[in-house]
Amino acid sequence: MATKVHNQDGWLYDPIYPDASTWPIVKLAHEREAFIKELVALSIENIKEQLGNNPANLKDELARTLYSERIRVSQTPWKADAPDEKEFWSKVKKDMVRINAGHENPHAFGHEDLVQRIVKRYAEEIAGVFDVNAYDFAKRFTTTLFSRLLNASQGKGMARLFETRHNLHDKIHLVGEIDHIRELAKRGTIIVVPTHFSNLDSMLIGWAIQSIGLPPVLYGAGLNLFGIKILAWFMNRLGAYKVDRRKKNMLYLETLKMYSELSLRRGCNGLFFPGGTRSRSGMLEKRLKLGLLGTALQAQRLNFENDGEEAKKIFVVPVTINYNFVLEAQSLIDQHLKISGQEQYYVENDDFSTSTKMIKFIYRFFTASSEIAVRFGTPMDLFGNRLDEEGRSFDPHGNEVDIKKYFFSNGEISKDLQRDAEYTRMLGEEIVKRYHREAVVFSSQVVAFAAFRIIKARYSKMDLYGLMRLPSEDLTIRPKQLMDAVGKLVERLREMYANGEIQLEKEVQEGSIANIVKKGVANLGIYHAKLPLMYNEDKDFQSQDIKVLFFYHNRLEGYGLHKFI
Repeated sequence: MATKVHNQDGWLYDPIYPDASTWPIVKLAHEREAFIKELVALSIENIKEQLGNNPANLKDELARTLYSERIRVSQTPWKADAPDEKEFWSKVKKDMVRINAGHENPHAFGHEDLVQRIVKRYAEEIAGVFDVNAYDFAKRFTTTLFSRLLNASQGKGMARLFETRHNLHDKIHLVGEIDHIRELAKRGTIIVVPTHFSNLDSMLIGWAIQSIGLPPVLYGAGLNLFGIKILAWFMNRLGAYKVDRRKKNMLYLETLKMYSELSLRRGCNGLFFPGGTRSRSGMLEKRLKLGLLGTALQAQRLNFENDGEEAKKIFVVPVTINYNFVLEAQSLIDQHLKISGQEQYYVENDDFSTSTKMIKFIYRFFTASSEIAVRFGTPMDLFGNRLDEEGRSFDPHGNEVDIKKYFFSNGEISKDLQRDAEYTRMLGEEIVKRYHREAVVFSSQVVAFAAFRIIKARYSKMDLYGLMRLPSEDLTIRPKQLMDAVGKLVERLREMYANGEIQLEKEVQEGSIANIVKKGVANLGIYHAKLPLMYNEDKDFQSQDIKVLFFYHNRLEGYGLHKFI
């Protein structure tokens, strides 16, 4: 059983491994040079294997990589890019022309020297470092910063910055199967896979993980975030590895996946957002990026191959991060509506693109009188099986499962990429199911869902974009109509909660409909300049911004709730 300690910042769990020298992430940092060497060698081996060990295929892949990288460098440069990007890719181009013309004697595998150079550059860019002193400082800094901002928002005058009347755990609720996860972390490797709605998520989940006493994790962070000086300073020392969503070429993706696989094989706990980026629609993730999830399967198979019965298991922990309001809701839903159906849309200069904006952003978040829930979901193995506290797997009928046999072919463990891809797809589907089951519903989302559905039903012949263009005066709702709809919705949500199909905040669990509506409207109006829902002069409800109302409504999509109101 975990031990909780109490300090001025609230309840925290004792660390399960107090001695930092035993943390796998620290050992990895000490061996960084050797790790990168191994990473490069294995990445190239994988690339060649996937290309059928055919030099002509490798040459074609190099040409595609060079083409896409030169476009990236010229059309979508980021502040976080290495300063010598243009020179590097120009040199690669010249060397490739020279090799193709036969002016050099290439190695036995033709263009392998260029591949080696590119993969090594990618590996150096991706791989993070970890500094224990920086980690300790970051823990104290973030906790103190969050706590001071929280107290500053609750009083007046400079003295409020140093008050401790409110602690973080009053605002940020850490709930779920924390004791279970702590036990599993002593027996295997943990992968935390959170939902993703806000730029605050990375900082928040990092704070939550250290608050429940887990050792630090390796986590993927968008390369664009390294263009923010303060954030880059911390991330460059705290084990963040860089993920560049602009790079879609095979050489980069295989290097990134191998980095994840190798670090898991070395026992480093991991964290990544399987949705790939923030949810721009406001919906819970429905389709996940499976590339990094697949590396966990490969790491688990190799653990069994190399270590037999002593092999460490890898456990997956779905986490939902639940906000009453999202600061970036306006810009996110604008992007969603503009790019509906398009996957490629990368924004560097948004609400969080400089250190100043980041600080303002965090301040606004803590000065809003609204709560957050970080829910650690039920952990599972890589095949979606239930786990006991010792890490043993059980199928839905309660029978113990030896997951090593999932990798068997003809009685022994074998490499089968097609089979493992199917396992990965199933794991992704299971995580999505868990997200929906573990999501905590706030009153703001209930009210937004009911209000948007009422407006949508009134203009049933309009498409979504027609609705978005309606003037505010056409977006009014009589109080009784909203109360009735919220009442039906809450009745259904409480049934689902009783069946373990969803989680509800206390107000939605037990509160009166009047209080749920009151609290929901208040939380929707905390931050946004144009209110998604408000009381007008006639005491009716009215939306000043139906797009943001749509964003919050979307959080409850996927449960079939529209049939109940």
